Amino acid sequence: MNILEVQSLYKSFDAGRTYVLKDIHLSVEEGKIYALIGDSGSGKTTLFRLIAGLEPLDTGTIWIKNKRMSDETRLVPPHERGIGMVFQDLALFPHLTVSRNISFGLADHDDDKVKEMLILIELEGYENRYPHQLSIGQQQRVAIARALVINPEILLLDEPFSNLDETLKQALRGKLLTIANRFDTTMFLITHDVRDALAIAEKGIFLQDGEVIEQGPMDTIFNNPQSGYVRSVKHNLTRSAEHILSKLGG
Repeated sequence: MNILEVQSLYKSFDAGRTYVLKDIHLSVEEGKIYALIGDSGSGKTTLFRLIAGLEPLDTGTIWIKNKRMSDETRLVPPHERGIGMVFQDLALFPHLTVSRNISFGLADHDDDKVKEMLILIELEGYENRYPHQLSIGQQQRVAIARALVINPEILLLDEPFSNLDETLKQALRGKLLTIANRFDTTMFLITHDVRDALAIAEKGIFLQDGEVIEQGPMDTIFNNPQSGYVRSVKHNLTRSAEHILSKLGG
């Protein structure tokens, strides 16, 4: 079953003179992990915001669980879409404790739900700390817990690994896989780094200049790329791996 459908989507910020997104068509299966991959300026974050209901589209339609969420005349607000969001800058509230940050999206503070989240992200005992008292990796996990506590149908993550070193990246990738299995949540990961996508995503969507150029299973796309852009990404990644291996061998 497809949980998210995007049909014929266009988005411009200058009254149609140029388009950030052009004729986007997506079908996202329920319970899968997707990666939206592209360079800076390709339209990834704009698509994130349109799916979340943070921006109106120009033309096209966005459906979530067969309900029309966006079109030329409709914009269902984010809190009615069943979507959890983790922003690139995390957007934790500095004046709230970890516990209060996690429970922020709930109608009423629920100690049991907060405790469940703290166990899941392995931050038991940190509930009374403030964001500035946490490491970047811990802050990332709090942001994910805050998005998950509302039991979203879809979890959108905008560049969740961008501020982490390789060791922390690997740890958070593993944590996201655990969460996906625990909650059976559809995850939509936005990244410029194909290594993140290869590590955890089942399906990939490649954007270039506001257009979808390839989409499908990650291993199929990467093993048999059809576009020059993805072939270039694969070539650069292969060269990087060979360089690292040569250094280790030397």
